Amino acid sequence: MCELMTIGAALVFTALHFALWRSGRPSPAVLTTMLMFWGAALMWSVDCVANRMEGDPLLDFSREDLVLGFIVLGFGLAAHIAFLLIGRRKAPAGYCAKAE
Repeated sequence: MCELMTIGAALVFTALHFALWRSGRPSPAVLTTMLMFWGAALMWSVDCVANRMEGDPLLDFSREDLVLGFIVLGFGLAAHIAFLLIGRRKAPAGYCAKAE
């Protein structure tokens, strides 16, 4: 279940990234979070295939796996908020305040 939740989060952040990119407002925080979720999805895909090769079911729909999925989503969203806050503290490259 955590595999499906992570893929869903990766797809949402991918859509958000491309929507912001097309509007001319790319966000490094969204890009980083998107890559984090895709990395987790890839990791769990390998784990699911390895479990299937050992004879277990491909996907785990247990309560523990659901809780793990919510924990991963929570930490991913917390990391996204931290990236946003850090990004707001830094001035963009080439930024210079006008003296009026």
